[in-house]
Amino acid sequence: MRAVVQRVLNANLKVDDKLISRIGKGYVVYFGVEKDDDDDVCQKMCKKISKLRIFEDENGKMNLSIKDVSGEILLVSQFTLFADCEKGNRPSFFQAQEPAIANQIYQKAICYLKNEDISVKQGIFGADMKIEQLNDGPVTIILDSKIIF
Repeated sequence: MRAVVQRVLNANLKVDDKLISRIGKGYVVYFGVEKDDDDDVCQKMCKKISKLRIFEDENGKMNLSIKDVSGEILLVSQFTLFADCEKGNRPSFFQAQEPAIANQIYQKAICYLKNEDISVKQGIFGADMKIEQLNDGPVTIILDSKIIF
């Protein structure tokens, strides 16, 4: 499982020019599910995201979590995080989980994050989404379950 966490001042997500989700201060999290990822990995990833301390405290140090700042999360399913570009110029997505299973895990991730008392908005799984975000910092953290768990 991979998550790209970007600290934002605000973000919105549209599908077919229709506003689907909007957040203020928080994270846009691009969330990719790999073959063999399971519920346990999903829970751990969500705990890690909820506990990341990447907001600045009164001394300008990254020391506050999303819960500390009452932030929101826009969670976006992103199978392209598992693009394999080793051979040729056209990426292969062989390591990405099958869509039906990936969507189940994505939906569980939404629930796990909400259970951490975080406001979570989402995209539409499999849709052609347009995302506007105002990055803060910028701060971008890449989490890979094969490395951190």
